[in-house]
Parts: sequence; C-alpha cells; structure tokens
Amino acid sequence: MHRGKGMKFVGDSRVPAPSERKPNIPKDYSEYPGKTEAFWPNFLLKEWMVGAVFLIGFLCLTVAHEPPLEKIADPSDTAYIPLPDWYFLFLYQLLKYTYASGPFNAVGAFIIPGLAFGALLLAPFIDRGPERRPSKRPLATGFMLLAIAGITFLTWQSVATHDWEAAANQGKIVAEVEIDTEAEGYKLLEANNCLSCHGAELTGGGGSPALVDTGLTPEEVSEIAKNGRGSMPAGMFKGTDEELKKLAEYISGLTSK
Repeated sequence: MHRGKGMKFVGDSRVPAPSERKPNIPKDYSEYPGKTEAFWPNFLLKEWMVGAVFLIGFLCLTVAHEPPLEKIADPSDTAYIPLPDWYFLFLYQLLKYTYASGPFNAVGAFIIPGLAFGALLLAPFIDRGPERRPSKRPLATGFMLLAIAGITFLTWQSVATHDWEAAANQGKIVAEVEIDTEAEGYKLLEANNCLSCHGAELTGGGGSPALVDTGLTPEEVSEIAKNGRGSMPAGMFKGTDEELKKLAEYISGLTSK
C-alpha cells in the first residue's frame, strides 16, 4: 500500500473556515435601549451613590444615638440574658415560641431558617421569567412580601416584649471595688446564697442590683434583708440578728474608689 493511497479528506460545512469565523463578542448594550446599561461607569456609579447615602445615614444614626456599652463579660454570671444585634432579633424572637424552642429547638434554629434561605437561593431557578414588574412576577413578589412581613413582625415583637430595664441593669458599668472575700460580711453573703443573684463581685446581674455604692444605712440594709424589696422575697437571710447586723454594716460600707 503506497503512502497516502486510500486516504480521503472530508470537509464539514458546519465548521466555518478560519477566515469566516467571527469573534465571540456580545452585542453592544446600545442595541437594547431601556433594558440595560454599561457597567462602567453608569451602573457602578449608581451603586456607589446608593451605598454612600446609606453609609452617611448610618453614621448619622450612630452619632445621634450612641450605642450603649456594657460591663466586661463575665462567664460565671449565669443570670445574664444576652440580646443579639437588631438584624438577628427576628431569629431571637422566633426561638421564644413553643414550636421553635425546647424540644423543638432544631425547628427554630435550623429547619425554618434553612427553608427561608433555601427558597432565597432557589428563587432564580423557580422564577425564570423575563418580566421585571412585581405585578408580573407573583411568585417572587409573594415570597418577598411574606419574608419582609415575617421579619418585621418578629423584630417588633422582640423589641416590644424585651425587659429593657433589666437589660440595662445587668449590663450596667459599675465602678470597681476591691472585695475582701475573707471578710465576715462576704462569707455571710455567700452562706445565704446572696452571690447567686448579686454576683461574686457584688455588681448585680439579671435584674438584681449591685451591692456597691448603695447609699443605704445599715438599718435600711437590714430591713431589706428581712422583708425583701422588688424581686427579692422576704426571709432570704437565715442568720441571727448579730450576723444580720454585721452583714448590713458590711454592705453599707461597700464604696467604690
């Protein structure tokens, strides 16, 4: 068999010749008037302008309403009730309901948020229509309105039902004071389970007031220890009158430097 003999070359009309190939460049945006625009600088400039407006507004809010500061976190304070930032308040409120807390905590923490964010991720695949008007896209518009309504309601409920006074007291910054844990008055507080509410540093927490800088006389402290005040019930102190006197004098003498 001679070299090259019996070989045939077949041309395919579906493959254009190199001279006929055109570069794979999309059409210019000007061919779609009113439907699209140049990314630079038209679209990007609009995005920057909107972002700048929101940033300036946010900075004005932080200046007008200074965010409150709390005391240093104390891991041993089991009475402290944390409050998440405003953008997580709706999830915080969701976990308060019976069907999303306790034995159903996984429902409120994983299943419901997972379905919501899963629907958001699948939105481009579910609603693939070319329409841009909300009235022409009922599925996407309905999901959006439902999400906004749910987040708004849960956030409002969280703000309206939260005990802000107790939150302010538990996170209130108090002056430091040296606590002598070997003092007899401190040991009496420990023996009567006072530290479980007022804290080991006697700075309060969970709605219980601090025992430092109370401004109370020993007689007033004794009266509160026997008869209670506010959320503190009567009869908490179980010691003798002499021990009560020592305890009252100790608390009345606690002052910050």
